[in-house]
Amino acid sequence: MTATWYVTYEIRKRGLLPRERSPRITRAFAAEDDAKQFARAKLEEGLVVFAGTINPHSPRQLILSESVTSWLGDDQSTTRNHSRPARE
Repeated sequence: MTATWYVTYEIRKRGLLPRERSPRITRAFAAEDDAKQFARAKLEEGLVVFAGTINPHSPRQLILSESVTSWLGDDQSTTRNHSRPARE
């Protein structure tokens, strides 16, 4: 199945790192429900979470960190009310 959703979360810095690494990690998901479940788990860990659809999925959606809790509480039909379309 093709991935259509992604969740990006900021990782915590722990101690000294031997090399520089990205402060964010992204995982892709085939279904919005799977993405929501993963995002909820990362949010409960206290991490900053973003989500959205992967191109060329349409309609494109970007769920900002401020809107993630609303997105997690809503069903798919109301997701667009809490997301901002990505710029083209």
